Amino acid sequence: MTSTTTTDLPMLIEEVECVAVERLTPSFVRVELSSPALAELGVDPHSYDQRIKLIFPEPGHPLPSFAGADESWFETWLERPVEERGHMRTYTLRAVRGEGLDTRLVVDFIVHEGECGPGGTWGAQASVGDRLVLMAPRRGYPYGGIEFVPGDARSLLLVADETAVPAVAAILEQLPRDAAGHAFLEVPYDADRLTLQHPEGVVVRWLPRDGAARGGALHAAVLEHLGTRPVPLAVADDEVDPDLWETPTHSSSGEDVEQPVRVVGHDFDGLYAWIAGESKVVTGLRRALVKDLGIDRHQVAFMGYWRVGVSMKS
Repeated sequence: MTSTTTTDLPMLIEEVECVAVERLTPSFVRVELSSPALAELGVDPHSYDQRIKLIFPEPGHPLPSFAGADESWFETWLERPVEERGHMRTYTLRAVRGEGLDTRLVVDFIVHEGECGPGGTWGAQASVGDRLVLMAPRRGYPYGGIEFVPGDARSLLLVADETAVPAVAAILEQLPRDAAGHAFLEVPYDADRLTLQHPEGVVVRWLPRDGAARGGALHAAVLEHLGTRPVPLAVADDEVDPDLWETPTHSSSGEDVEQPVRVVGHDFDGLYAWIAGESKVVTGLRRALVKDLGIDRHQVAFMGYWRVGVSMKS
């Protein structure tokens, strides 16, 4: 397989091949992707929740070509008909295996019965030899895409639904051995529990829905852990920002990230919270932590990875 681009873009935009597929649980499929171009992959020693982009072909059509792509590649890609450009989605770099020309990139896909998006459909049907287009960090260039920045936090709170479990799994593996905290992970079924590597001081709690409402048990478990009375998750559709992305240094709502906000009566000094998943569930937790409990927004990262009923653009 040869490189699909001919210029030194500040990121990799390369065709990669599926070289291994493993069904981990009913809802998780692990895929290894390979290409000689991955020798140029630029991943810091701690990739944590590193985001990458994958482009899936429109069914019945070939992968889009990025040969000769330059800095205008995105606009040029958007101008193509969907059957030519395919579908771009965001995933977590679960792990990197090998080195040099033998580098392999591991991605965990979320799959389920019924209608799936382009990524879930591809993951459910993935076979060795299938190909995708990958956008990922290139060595020597800034890329971004890492939101887990705990600083000198003494206690961690990691909260995720199944779409963010791969990110939490990668974070847990890379934490220092003396890290402490809790991880709350909601998954569709009890059989979706994974064996995760994590420090002894981090307690991992799985919350299978098994037919129950999305986010209800997760919301209650987090509030109970924080020492407050669990209240039902109640967020109206018009209260949900489909682009919800609130971190210590960025606000999708335009909130002033320079000014900390605290409410007297609660003490969460030393806590760092990383929360990701369906936007309505994340919105409810953000309200509870920042507005109700008065946790400084500089101690939290809230990310809407997806939204029920809304097709994600990338």
